Amino acid sequence: MNKSQKQQLYKIILTAVIFAVSVFLSEKFQYIYLLPYLVISFHVLKKAGRNILKGQVFDENFLMAIASLGAIAIGEYSEAVGVMLFYAVGELFEDIAVHRSRGSIKGLMEIRPDTANIERDGQVIEVDPDEVSVGDILVVKPGEKVPVDGTVISGTTNLDTMALTGESVPRFVSEGDGVISGFVAIDGLIKIRAEKEYDDSTVSKILELVEDSSLNKSKSEDFITKFARWYTPIVVCSAAIIAIMPLFLQGESFADWIKRALMFLVVSCPCALVVSIPLTYFGGIGGASKRGILIKGANYLEALSQAKIAVFDKTGTRTKGQFEIIKTVPEGCSEDELVELAAIAESFSNHPMSLAIRKGRGNGQSGQIISQEEIAGKGIIAETAKGTIAAGNKKLMEDLGINSVPGEKAATAVYVAVDGAYKGAIFLADAIKPNAKKAISDLKSAGIEETVMLTGDSDDVAQFVAEQTGIDDVRSRLLPQEKVSCLEEILKKRPEDKKVVYTGDGINDAPVIMRADIGVAMGALGSDAALEAADIVLMNDDISGLATAISLSRKTRRIVTENIVMALGVKFGVLILSALGLISSMWYAVFADVGVLILAVLNAIRMLKS
Repeated sequence: MNKSQKQQLYKIILTAVIFAVSVFLSEKFQYIYLLPYLVISFHVLKKAGRNILKGQVFDENFLMAIASLGAIAIGEYSEAVGVMLFYAVGELFEDIAVHRSRGSIKGLMEIRPDTANIERDGQVIEVDPDEVSVGDILVVKPGEKVPVDGTVISGTTNLDTMALTGESVPRFVSEGDGVISGFVAIDGLIKIRAEKEYDDSTVSKILELVEDSSLNKSKSEDFITKFARWYTPIVVCSAAIIAIMPLFLQGESFADWIKRALMFLVVSCPCALVVSIPLTYFGGIGGASKRGILIKGANYLEALSQAKIAVFDKTGTRTKGQFEIIKTVPEGCSEDELVELAAIAESFSNHPMSLAIRKGRGNGQSGQIISQEEIAGKGIIAETAKGTIAAGNKKLMEDLGINSVPGEKAATAVYVAVDGAYKGAIFLADAIKPNAKKAISDLKSAGIEETVMLTGDSDDVAQFVAEQTGIDDVRSRLLPQEKVSCLEEILKKRPEDKKVVYTGDGINDAPVIMRADIGVAMGALGSDAALEAADIVLMNDDISGLATAISLSRKTRRIVTENIVMALGVKFGVLILSALGLISSMWYAVFADVGVLILAVLNAIRMLKS
């Protein structure tokens, strides 16, 4: 509990004690109830008076004030105190719930690095992260946050990524690995080269998303806001009509009908809905953030609950976006020797396939190269201590007079020859993410009815990835504008109540992400354009997070529906019974208002434990 919550709790306890004493003394001195009433109701009466002066008459403070003062006016002192006491209990529950809900998101705000250590002229200078420029060399010590996105140029460490990605397992990085701002070095000093300024870095963009998330309200929240705006004045007018009913009915007591009107006012307070619905969505967004899923607003969380069709990009979403050796076919040498020969030839190349070969089992040293020639569109021929090594595609082999080479539909081949003699083929492919197939299964379990993959890759590669990961439909060889056209086609064919969610990570995905009902971007490796266009960001670059987000959104929607049905059902039931005079105690009204509020808040808090 914070300070204000503790003060409110003490006030409730004090009032309860005074109220209990007043019950014993009330027979001799009934006005003693005014003491606990003033203790517990002063801030409500003050708020009601201030709002009336501002022209904001019809709110819960006004309803509670007029109901309790009316009860005092007709001599129902104990019930006036009871109304205010239980209203204060409801407020305390609400405040604690909202504080906990905000706390689940507030933790993200702590990822901002306070300082950055820049290495200049052999010295390390501490500066504000805003002063870091692209190309600066930064030193990150154990326990410090990575200040901006960059690449490790020396050192190794395990990084705590929990705050951004929700992953509890540290991520090991070494020279050449990319790191993003907000990660915390655990056990080693690293030097990184800044690739972005702070304002363009991942942590800055995330904080901006978090700060803006409360601005986008769901349709349910908008409905309740409009509902309360009209509902409260109508109820006040209805209560006034009930209070003057004895003028039209002979033999009726004004006191009885005024009490009915006061009960009507207490019951009518819509705070259970006004509080619990935004709290539920806020809890859903907070629960998602703890799992590394950033949702830009309640409206997107609500829309996600209706998602039935999931569309994906391939590279970076279904696959890692990095080439890996998937197969070797040596000819007259071992697999290790084949990869080593290719690694020697590719020593000076920065092509993704060259990097993959060197990262594989190859241990070739650039020092073994005497000269090297890169043949555009074909490959590399290198003069080395081991002879003339040629590494490249089928065309390069044909130039060397080697025509019978193996092929692989779903992979790219690098063929190797030494002194004109064929030595074998290395097949590389964009590696499929380990949990890609399970992610599709999880999506189906979460209610997704159809999955589609849109990619610019060849038919063979696209079909292979689709088969390996369980995608229902695949469209290949697509240019960026053709991806948008395909999505438009999907949107036209689906029923209006079935939302389409698109997930991508590249610059070319931004237009498609924006056009989908719900756009999702991969946060850690995704492009800035994709992050800006997306409604939801998966910070751990794990597509299975989408299934988690959908499950959370549907649970949120279910809790909102439960609260609406419960609150309106109880309130309208008690309203009708009080108007008809079938119940006469104000305690029923207190339960219908504060009791329902507490139940709705407790129900909403379930989202924080999701």
